[in-house]
Amino acid sequence: MSRTRRRHAALLRELPLPVPFDVHALCDQVAARRGRPIRLLPMSGLTGVCGLWIATDHTDLIFHESETTPPHREHIILHELAHVLCDHYPASLDPAEQAAMLLPGLDPAMVRRVLGRAGYSSAEEREAELLASLIRQRATPGRTVTGRLRNALDDDFA
Repeated sequence: MSRTRRRHAALLRELPLPVPFDVHALCDQVAARRGRPIRLLPMSGLTGVCGLWIATDHTDLIFHESETTPPHREHIILHELAHVLCDHYPASLDPAEQAAMLLPGLDPAMVRRVLGRAGYSSAEEREAELLASLIRQRATPGRTVTGRLRNALDDDFA
């Protein structure tokens, strides 16, 4: 677990968060840093998943359930973005098989890798879920006990 914590700490240090926090702006910043666009695509009725990351040769596509609450939708996007940041790959199926299974109308030759929640190892799933939660926590430090303490200390030493 300490290796995961160190990895997350490094990712969070390098990740500039927009102020005020906006998940779309964060995706734009990550896209600019990676040199490839990230498109957020709402969909209703995703089968068996709440979110899905598809990396084509030139674009990262993050599909997310549209028929849910805004906080849940944001968390889904952050979770999929965490998979992008951690550069996760599915272990069980090759990209063409995953594309055919999850998006049968999509040309598999176009897709370089596909990640849906069902395709991750449990370790990758936990890592993405934790990183998504840490990003959100860091974006609103005043809402956590640690954030309130940090803000209070900053005020006392300012």
